[in-house]
Amino acid sequence: MDRQQEYVLRTIEERDIRFVRLWFTDILGALKSVAVAPAELEQAFTEGIGFDGSAIEGFTRVYEADMIVQPDASTFQVLPWRGDNPGTARMFADILMPDGTPSMTDPRHVLKRALDAAADDGFTFYTHPEIEFYLFKEPYEPGTAPVPVDQAGYFDHVARGDGHDFRRAAITMLEEMGISVEFSHHEGGPGQNEIDLRYADALSMADNIMTFRTVVREVALQHGALASFMPKPLYGQPGSGMHTHVSLFEGDTNAFYEPSAKYEISQTGRRFAAGVLMHAREICAVTNQWVNSYKRLWGGGEAPAYVCWGHNNRSALLRVPMYSIGKGHSRRLEVRSIDSACNPYLAYSMVLAAGLKGIREGYELPEEAEDDVWSLTEGERRAMGIDPLPQSLGEAVAIMEESELVAETLGEQVFDFFLRNKWQEWSDYRSQVTPFELDRYLVRL
Repeated sequence: MDRQQEYVLRTIEERDIRFVRLWFTDILGALKSVAVAPAELEQAFTEGIGFDGSAIEGFTRVYEADMIVQPDASTFQVLPWRGDNPGTARMFADILMPDGTPSMTDPRHVLKRALDAAADDGFTFYTHPEIEFYLFKEPYEPGTAPVPVDQAGYFDHVARGDGHDFRRAAITMLEEMGISVEFSHHEGGPGQNEIDLRYADALSMADNIMTFRTVVREVALQHGALASFMPKPLYGQPGSGMHTHVSLFEGDTNAFYEPSAKYEISQTGRRFAAGVLMHAREICAVTNQWVNSYKRLWGGGEAPAYVCWGHNNRSALLRVPMYSIGKGHSRRLEVRSIDSACNPYLAYSMVLAAGLKGIREGYELPEEAEDDVWSLTEGERRAMGIDPLPQSLGEAVAIMEESELVAETLGEQVFDFFLRNKWQEWSDYRSQVTPFELDRYLVRL
């Protein structure tokens, strides 16, 4: 037993923790958990806990259902919203096969494989997300339009605003769990908020994002509100993205930084950016995995619908932030297509894999887009070599289906399940008769 595991066992005893939840996600990013009694935890560290993997969507088939969940002691945290005594704690867990090998269908393992590939090239991958979400009034009645908790806009300071109290409580709880927050503010839509997490290695950050979503939902409920990470919950209002700043480090050196280069982006950084752009259409079904995701991408509000980059262009898919000029450690790229409802383990795996492919194969970064890409005509975009992102989940899945990069990064089992699940979602969506159709056609036709 290592020192981290010993620390966990000692803390559980000292703080009278009676319930320990082991967290993991299914392939679509839904959080799962199993509660372990403290007396069983030492064995869980060494041998894991058996469970029926066939009951978790996409994990395994019925005739090979036995799987093991094994806690990662480095992720131990007490859950502050369960402040009762005795207390409750959580750890993220890895999913193993009965012989102790990693499960190929564990999203956390998919990201670990991608990070190992980066490490083989001498890189550590860091991410820094800006997570947007909406707060709606409770109770929400299914089938009706959700009601935002306020009518404020971007950076608005609302006296006695529900958002102030909510963000203060959410940030306090996140920091109690060891998750550092850089900024928070009201976003552009009514009831829309943004909280930015301080950068961390991609695996820690993916864990943090899953914790973040849980904390935000818990705090919202405490404030009589419903928090939603749905990419486009309101017609005519901005969608919720998860713009993510990314960088590669070689030891303590930022591999994206070159002080004498244009925008201080090194050749490594430019090739990484070129890789993300080259494969953006292929990975879109992973970074934007829901039918609703494409209503955000194609609904305006600065959402990036076209494959291009710019240094100060918020309509671009990839941006070079200019507020960190002269700060070598802070030189980074901002990927703006990812939405807040993705599986962060898989989304970060795909962004990293695309960028590494650009570095390994020496991709050339195209000319930057200096105009508002939304305002250009289709002919102007075509002349500039600017391709559109997929316009629907169906188109995105069809493109992904032909991608060797996505298949290799996700692995055969995750790739196959993801395709089947998303084709079914697209089929279910297309068969629906929507309120839009009823309002427009029922009486007229």
